[in-house]
Amino acid sequence: MEQELKRLNKFISETGYCSRREADKLIEEGRVTLNGVVPEMGTKVGPDDEVRVDGKLISEKRGQSVYLAFHKPVGIECTTNLEVKNNIVEYINYPKRIFPIGRLDKASEGLILMTDDGDIVNKILRARNNHEKEYIVTVNKPITDRFIQRMGNGVPILETITRKCLVEQVSKYVFRIILTQGLNRQIRRMCEYLGYEVTALKRIRIVNISLDIPVGRYRDLTTAELNELNRLIEPSSKTEEASLPKPESPKSPLTPKGGNNRGANKKPFGANRKPGDKRDGGFKGGNRQGR
Repeated sequence: MEQELKRLNKFISETGYCSRREADKLIEEGRVTLNGVVPEMGTKVGPDDEVRVDGKLISEKRGQSVYLAFHKPVGIECTTNLEVKNNIVEYINYPKRIFPIGRLDKASEGLILMTDDGDIVNKILRARNNHEKEYIVTVNKPITDRFIQRMGNGVPILETITRKCLVEQVSKYVFRIILTQGLNRQIRRMCEYLGYEVTALKRIRIVNISLDIPVGRYRDLTTAELNELNRLIEPSSKTEEASLPKPESPKSPLTPKGGNNRGANKKPFGANRKPGDKRDGGFKGGNRQGR
């Protein structure tokens, strides 16, 4: 029977080393070897091939994947580069290699998801309109109706116009915003364009996962949350993937990987929780918000 082959970037992401996008960068930089040779992008690998990153052998992951919700403090960098001071990996100090899904500015706090599952990273980053992120933002001067209207209708930053989004005033200096895109320092740049400065920014939701743990702590995602997350991101991530350029002259068909859906329904946002240590191990359900 013919052995199954996978694209090299997919293989690396499935080992839990990094996301597929980061794997592409490693391959482009020549930091990956396949059987002792620096491979080309799009190369296929099989079960008997030896893959190394920076000379270190990596192998297919064994056991269940890790999915964490982490309340990132201000001052922590969302990078897997251990040479960067106050990096998120060393701060969490999880016993397995994990990496963040997306980013959250060093000066911001709030929810970020951590995993060793490269496939879910790609699905979430491709999920476009279904990849909602919700923030509570404090600014340096009183908020006006015109500010709320202009933020919601789109602001010219980074040579584009931001997508229309939901913006609601919470108090004199605080507003809530829900984005479906992730431009670099997007909220801060939007506010700056309108003459405001962000003094505090907290992310409180990613898709259906809500922030319900104290700063500096993490917890496992529940099976209910994972099931709902996959349900929400699957349609738009498939649409986005279908729009991507096809690889040139594949050597053999890709082997599809089954999903990791885990069952149950999302619940409304809410409840205060009693923390454990950094891990908040008792959270096994309840109080979710999904839009």
